[in-house]
Amino acid sequence: MTRRYFGTDGIRGTVGQVPITPDFVLRLAHAVGRVLKKTEPNPTVLIGKDTRISGYMLESALESGFNSAGVHVVLLGPLPTPGVAYLTRAQRASLGVVISASHNPFSDNGIKFFSARGSKLSDAWESAVESALDESPVWVDSASLGKTRRLDDAAGRYIEFCKSTFANDLTLKGVKIVVDAAHGAAYHIAPKVFHELGAEVIAIGCTPDGLNINHEVGATHPDALVRAVKANHADFGVALDGDADRLQMVDDQGRLYNGDELLYLMVDDRLGNDEVVPGVVGTLMTNMAVELALIRRGVQFVRAKVGDRYVLEELEKHHWILGGEGSGHLLALDKHTTGDGLVSALQVLQTCVRSGRTMVDLLKDVTMFPQTLVNVRLRPGQDWQTNRRMHEETEKVRAELGLSGRVLIRASGTEPLLRVMVEAQDASQAQSCAQRIADTLLA
Repeated sequence: MTRRYFGTDGIRGTVGQVPITPDFVLRLAHAVGRVLKKTEPNPTVLIGKDTRISGYMLESALESGFNSAGVHVVLLGPLPTPGVAYLTRAQRASLGVVISASHNPFSDNGIKFFSARGSKLSDAWESAVESALDESPVWVDSASLGKTRRLDDAAGRYIEFCKSTFANDLTLKGVKIVVDAAHGAAYHIAPKVFHELGAEVIAIGCTPDGLNINHEVGATHPDALVRAVKANHADFGVALDGDADRLQMVDDQGRLYNGDELLYLMVDDRLGNDEVVPGVVGTLMTNMAVELALIRRGVQFVRAKVGDRYVLEELEKHHWILGGEGSGHLLALDKHTTGDGLVSALQVLQTCVRSGRTMVDLLKDVTMFPQTLVNVRLRPGQDWQTNRRMHEETEKVRAELGLSGRVLIRASGTEPLLRVMVEAQDASQAQSCAQRIADTLLA
């Protein structure tokens, strides 16, 4: 069936507009509760959130919806998305729920779910929830209502987990790191993780007020991190997004590294430590230079659809552990069940500390192909798939690029945007070709 509410990463939208309204979210939680109770008589769910002001309202609605279906709730408070995934598994809960719109502005919010294993749920599960939403609610009687409690030390437990993923024989002593938490869910966690591993930490983007999440800071606005690293003469900069599952990093020269490069560094650490890396999963957007560099080192490379859930599916299919996206969603399945910006940053820092080399030196054999990404905002009802001019121009561009580049056109799963990406050996050619395709949609 066609999903009406779930996108590539849960349900997301503008607060106050369907589906991000308290009445719909209550119905959603009730429907999810009914789906859970088909296979588990006494389920418990964990609920975490980022720092958006709307999180209070949506948390209350979720709590009521679950309780009304006879489901117990544990409130975690502000906590990164991967922290909720970890605690769901560690607490043996039935389901983890995150209230967040990730890198979107504060006016948006969303709901996403994790299985008892701490991993993203399947399309079939989401379809079952949407079917349950069409059914009339069945309120349990008073004696069967779910109960709610708080887990007061949720942040501390997650901090200890993150630290455990860094090699025991290494330390960050003598390393100065600027940490940017995007005024988001990791504001009270990220600085402590690096500090407790020995680093000198300068924190920015760690003073949320409910309205400033992702505003000119974080992984989607890395200029603030670049400036802070240079101003403080830091060795590294670490930028997370609003829910801390996405990572960008900066070196001591202020050079920014995206997820493709960071994924390569994670692989390099394993290979340098004589670990076997049979294969890596990227996405349709992953830079060709990383693919070619991995193949040269004897590592297979497979592309998944865009979205970390699809990267995870391919990793599980091949029984591999490392994968990710250029956006900074990175997976190391021997460390965590889902993408985690903090854990990924620690894996990259581990690479540099263990080898004694800089990120730019470790990447000297990886010359990135220029990529241009143009986001075209779609008008309501605009059908880009039947746009004849766009298809004709796309074929012209593909013929022009030949084997020295590629084109990828895809709809965003979270916003009304069409993403036009062109990769070529020449940056100006990539820019020109991408804009030519985008212009056909603006006419």
